Amino acid sequence: MSDIQLASSRRGTGPPLVVIRQLDRQGWAPVIELLIREREVVAVDLPGFGDSPQLPGGTVPTVQALATEVATWFSAVGLPRPPVVGNSLGGAVALELARTGVVGSAVALSPIGLWTGPEAAYALGSLRIARTMAESLGHRTARVTGSPLGRTLTFWQLVAAPRRMTPEAADVALRDLARAPGFKATRRAARTYRLTGFTPSVPVTVAWGTRDLLTPRHQAHRAARLLPGARHVRLPGCGHSPMSDDPGRIADLLLSAGTD
Repeated sequence: MSDIQLASSRRGTGPPLVVIRQLDRQGWAPVIELLIREREVVAVDLPGFGDSPQLPGGTVPTVQALATEVATWFSAVGLPRPPVVGNSLGGAVALELARTGVVGSAVALSPIGLWTGPEAAYALGSLRIARTMAESLGHRTARVTGSPLGRTLTFWQLVAAPRRMTPEAADVALRDLARAPGFKATRRAARTYRLTGFTPSVPVTVAWGTRDLLTPRHQAHRAARLLPGARHVRLPGCGHSPMSDDPGRIADLLLSAGTD
């Protein structure tokens, strides 16, 4: 058990809902603005992302290790079995938390781990290229994110309509990608992660965008086979990070997904 302090924030009133974030902090922002009308939203950055430190030296940041760290954090901040939601890596962490029963419910948006070896190599290789570009830009990220074309070339694999992203949100997202200290080690660990089937003891929802170009929607069919007891939702017109494409739809989904 580690004693690192994960970075988190709380907003709103009502029953708590934990949002698990990594490289998608800007994508979650408009959804959180809608959720805080009815929930206390507790947003936490996974180890090595956002403002959270990496796992202690020598600890490989596997999906299971990240889930264990988040579960430990629940106890530290007084959140017994909260409902959770995550996207991509965060979605896989949410499912692993549901597997162990330490959460009250879980929503996974386009979770990783439903891929084959070549599909994992494609997705993670695509993110590695984006990371290299972000690092090479340094403080000049606005030169790319300031134009619709630049946003499209940068975020096409994550967002269905990157042109509609604001330059400010796109710039912060690109900077977060460049500075995440846990990116390389987590990407390496994720290559071998495969979700294995389980029968959820809590409500579980898996949702997939129809325009997901990073983890294509045929992977949702594998999720349905592995998790027959879960609720499976199609998100028309949304990409890999559906929060950016349709904040209202995602907020409604979360409020109807057993999060009371």
